[in-house]
Amino acid sequence: MAFGWGKRSKPGDNALASSLENEKNKSEIILNAIADGAVLVDSRGVIQAFNPAASKITGWPASEAIGLDHHSVLTLTNEKGEPYADVDNPLTQILKDHKEIKNNTAMIKTRSNTSAALSLILSPLVTKDNIFIGAVGVFRDVTAERGEEKQRADFISTASHEMRTPVAAIEGYLALAMNDKVSHIDSKAREYLEKAHISTQHLGQLFQDLLTAAKSEDGRLTSHPVVVEVGGFIEELASDMRFAAEKKGLQMEYVIGSQSSNILDAKAEQRVLRPFYYVLVDPDRIREVMTNLFDNAVKYTEAGKITLGLTGDDNVVQIFVRDSGEGIPAEDIPHLFQKFYRVDSSITRTVGGTGLGLFICRKIVELYQGRIWVESTPGQGSTFYINLPRISSEAAMQMKSKESNQIVNPSLPTTL
Repeated sequence: MAFGWGKRSKPGDNALASSLENEKNKSEIILNAIADGAVLVDSRGVIQAFNPAASKITGWPASEAIGLDHHSVLTLTNEKGEPYADVDNPLTQILKDHKEIKNNTAMIKTRSNTSAALSLILSPLVTKDNIFIGAVGVFRDVTAERGEEKQRADFISTASHEMRTPVAAIEGYLALAMNDKVSHIDSKAREYLEKAHISTQHLGQLFQDLLTAAKSEDGRLTSHPVVVEVGGFIEELASDMRFAAEKKGLQMEYVIGSQSSNILDAKAEQRVLRPFYYVLVDPDRIREVMTNLFDNAVKYTEAGKITLGLTGDDNVVQIFVRDSGEGIPAEDIPHLFQKFYRVDSSITRTVGGTGLGLFICRKIVELYQGRIWVESTPGQGSTFYINLPRISSEAAMQMKSKESNQIVNPSLPTTL
C-alpha cells in the first residue's frame, strides 16, 4: 500500500506505508483482544472504532456501528431505564468538556431492547498541539456484579433493621435497671450494667452504620439538597463541636482562607471578613460528614489542637479538618475510605469504631459530586479535605427564590 497521491514514489515511501500498516494491524489486534468493550468516537460523536466485546454487549456488529452517531448505538439510561438527557450523558459531556469521565451507575439499552449495567470510563483524545479530536470509551457489563451487590446490601439492610429493635429494647431495660428511681442495685452490679449499656450502644451504632452504608450503596440514602452558605454553616457547626475538643483538653481553631480565629473568641470571629461560599447539598448529610471527621480527630489526638478550615475558588469550596495526632501510615491511606477498614495502631485498638464512618462520608460527599481525601505524615497529624462544587452568588439567589416559592406553593415543580 503506497501513499504517492498521484506522484512518483520516492525511496522510503513503501517502508512508510508498511510501517503505518503494521501499526494499524497492531492496534486492531490489541483492540480486538481487550475483554472490555471499547469504542472510539471523533469530535462530532461519530463512531470510528468498535471492538468485538463492544458488539457483544450492545448487540451491534462493528460493520454497522462504525459511521453512526453514538446516540444511535450507545443508548445510555439511568438505573430507572430513563434515557439520559444530553446534560447527563457521559459521551455527550466529554465531547463538550474534553475531560475524563468515570460512571458506575449507567445502564445501556441493547439492540434487542434489553438492559445491561455498565462500568464506563471515557478519556479525551488530543493531539500534540492539545487539539481535541475525539474520545475513547472502555465499558464493561457489570449486571451480575451489581445484582450481587444489591443482594448483599438488601441482606445487610434487612438484618440491621431487624436487629436494631431488640438491641434498642435491651438498651432501654439496662437504662431502667440503672435508674435509682426504678431499681436499687449495689455498686458492683451497676458497674457491670454500665459496661453492658456501653456495649449495647456500640452495637446499636454498628447496626445504624451498616444500614446507612447499605442505603448509600443502592441509592436509598435520603437527600434533600438546598442552597447552603458554607461559611455560616461551618461556624455554627464549629461552635457546637468545640465542647468535644475542650473536654479532652484540646484547642480548637477556625481558619477562613489565610485568616484564623479562636472559635472560643466570639469577638475575634466577628472581625474575620470572608466571601460567601454557596453549595447545593443536604445540610443534615454534610453535618453527618463533618461530625464524623471532627469526632475522629478528637479521638485520635492526645494533645494539641483541631483546626477546622474553609477556603475555595470560583469553582470549588474546600473544607478541611486538621489534627495534631499521630498521623496515618502511607500504606493505609489508599484504603482508608473502604468499608470496615481501620488503621492498626495502639490508639485504634483502644478506641471503638465500626470501620464504616469514612466509607459513609465518602458516599455522602460523592452524592453531591464532591471529593474527599486525606493527607497525613506519621507523627505530624492528618488533614481531611472535602471539595464541593461552588455555586455563584447569582445562581444561589435564584435557587433560594425557587426554594421559597416551593415552600409557599408545594404544587409548583422543583428543578433542584
